[in-house]
Amino acid sequence: MGKKGKEKNTKNKAKHSRLMAQKKNKVKSEKELRRDRLKEVLKKKSNQEES
Repeated sequence: MGKKGKEKNTKNKAKHSRLMAQKKNKVKSEKELRRDRLKEVLKKKSNQEES
């Protein structure tokens, strides 16, 4: 038989999933930022070699 009363651990699970999503988004944005910076550096280098 199932338990009666309020559900167990739903607050913790919701908080954990929210924090993990935050962490994933942060890593993703940092990765994109690094990629963009690298593109900028490569673009500057190629412009210097041309001139």
